[in-house]
Amino acid sequence: MNTKSDSHNYNAADFALVLEDLTRIMIRLPSIQKYSFTTLSVLHTLTLKSPMRLTELTATEQVTQSGITQLVTRLERDGLVERRSDPKDGRVVQVHITDAGREVIDSRRNDRIVQLSSFMEGLTPEERQAISSAIPAMRRLARLGKES
Repeated sequence: MNTKSDSHNYNAADFALVLEDLTRIMIRLPSIQKYSFTTLSVLHTLTLKSPMRLTELTATEQVTQSGITQLVTRLERDGLVERRSDPKDGRVVQVHITDAGREVIDSRRNDRIVQLSSFMEGLTPEERQAISSAIPAMRRLARLGKES
């Protein structure tokens, strides 16, 4: 029996599966700059929330304190982040993204846009319009997910 709630669950399940497939595709798209998924994730997080404490990065990136410390050390060596003392508490270190770190994320995003645009050329005009029309709802859904 197909009730309204069954239909709702079916749409959520289909949507989740499609998002998983698209996410895997987007993550695996080749990039000029070769960085690990974790490196890109940390840089992306910092473009949104810089500065952050190491403990905050550990929680958001779901890696060990030791792992995030090593990664931040490499990123700092490469000029992509800087460590600075917290002006409110000199014992606390905050991680700030640098302009070079922002450029890595901007470049990756631009690479993805170019690649995704080429995929979208295979869609009909109606399919491209349907995707365009869904973007506001998907943005809202992303905001709701961040708030929960």
